[in-house]
Amino acid sequence: MDNLSEALEKLKLTSSDSASTETCLDCLLKALANNNTETSMKIQEMGILPLLPALLNPQSSCTPKVANIIAEVAKNEFMRSPCVDAGLISPLVQLLNSTDQELLLQTGRALGNICYDSHSLQAQLINMGVIPTLVKLLGIHSHNTALTEMCLIAFGNLAELESSKEQFASTNIAEELVRLFQKQTEHEKKEMIFEVLAPLAENDTIKLQLVEAGLVECLLEVVAQTVDGEREEDVAQLKTASDLMVLLLLGDESMQKLFEGGKGSVFQRVLSWIPSHNHQLQLAGALAIANFARNDGNCIHMVDTGIVQKLLELLDRHVEEGNVTVQHAALSALRNLAIPVVNKSKMLSAGVADVVLKFLQSEMPPVQFKLLGTLRMLIDTQAEAAEQLGTNRKLVERLVEWCEAKDHAGVMGESNRLLSALIRHSKSKEVVRTVIQGGGVKHLVTMATSEHMIMQNEALVALGLIAALDLAAAEKDFVGANLVSVLHKLLSDERSAPEIKYNSMILICAVMGSEPLHKEVQNLAFIDVVSKLRAHENKTVSHQASLTEQRLTAQS
Repeated sequence: MDNLSEALEKLKLTSSDSASTETCLDCLLKALANNNTETSMKIQEMGILPLLPALLNPQSSCTPKVANIIAEVAKNEFMRSPCVDAGLISPLVQLLNSTDQELLLQTGRALGNICYDSHSLQAQLINMGVIPTLVKLLGIHSHNTALTEMCLIAFGNLAELESSKEQFASTNIAEELVRLFQKQTEHEKKEMIFEVLAPLAENDTIKLQLVEAGLVECLLEVVAQTVDGEREEDVAQLKTASDLMVLLLLGDESMQKLFEGGKGSVFQRVLSWIPSHNHQLQLAGALAIANFARNDGNCIHMVDTGIVQKLLELLDRHVEEGNVTVQHAALSALRNLAIPVVNKSKMLSAGVADVVLKFLQSEMPPVQFKLLGTLRMLIDTQAEAAEQLGTNRKLVERLVEWCEAKDHAGVMGESNRLLSALIRHSKSKEVVRTVIQGGGVKHLVTMATSEHMIMQNEALVALGLIAALDLAAAEKDFVGANLVSVLHKLLSDERSAPEIKYNSMILICAVMGSEPLHKEVQNLAFIDVVSKLRAHENKTVSHQASLTEQRLTAQS
């Protein structure tokens, strides 16, 4: 330690190019190698850090050693702020323009260590323009393994920041990374590149750049090489490559480019993953179909070319003790495919509803949620299917049970919406009776108070149909669920949308045929609320208010 103190004292007195400076720096590096923490503390105590910016001279042969010392010192968390305070970041960033590979490596290490785990410092580097500089370095020095790794680590850290994506998108990072990936044979190196690609591929512009640079072909090759592998690294690479493939399909432009009207080779390869025996590939294949099924044209083409059958066969393989993620992905794909009106009857004929109902006993909320959404999409405008499902007592009982799933808001919301949809699309007295007997009415009344206007409206229309088709059977449930009070609140609330007010008044008129409900309407003085609505700016609402007022007056 005496030698160190002496070296530090000398360093204060020497100029950047003297031979003694180099000796002092060597002594520091040796001390840091022996005991980094203690040496760093000594460097801090003796006020050496503020001297270092002057020693970061691009022309000096000592500069790589100075940068190395900073890199070593900044491994300690307690030294990072002092490094920033000493003004080291700006001169280090300038050194990234050097052609000296050793200097570039040590400079990159120093900046990486100083800014480690600090989003604010990393953002500062981004603002100083390091991203285009590092991308350029990667292109020039791709043969230098250490420098390449330094660039990849830097990219991995910077890419986590949203502010970096725009800068990355303005460079040729996609081409450089794909070129680098194609040259790699080692698992660890590929993994490093994957770690950079994943956060970058969250940006839609970069997604398209990666597709155009040929990343998809690389990923398909990785899948082909690892699909039958049993080594841990093969399993890891297969997962990473197929996950990244699905991520690329989340961008509209990149997805459409790979779909190529349903004739694209990539699309065909992904299709072949669904019948695979590998769960990871089945999952990626189903998720890819769900992503391709994001516009009507693609959905119609896929249903016409038999994809539904592949998905149903996949689901059938996962009914008993199935893989939940595969179930969820396949149901997501079916739900998306069922959105275009022309697909619904075709999918119903293919037996989609029957297969989906096999998962009714699932206790997994993500599967429940997708199952409900798929059935709701399928029966939209399909009266026969809505009646068939709406008279299925097991289904209705399960929906009523899930309407109380307070821990899973998505499942609860979708159950309510499907219950309402069964009534609205079937307009069937049998369905209404099944829902009443199953205890579903109170949930539809609660749904009418939802914060989502679309759900309120769906509930009111369904309740209106219940009142019109079988008021006598529903009377007790309407009274028990305080329906009249709920309608009074909806009509009194200025925030209620015109559709809500209109459908509430329709429902008031419909329940007037019930003596106990009629009494409640009279007790709550509905006529005052309704008469105010005659002046409503929406003509449909004001007209319905006049009709409702007449009805209330006539029956008072």
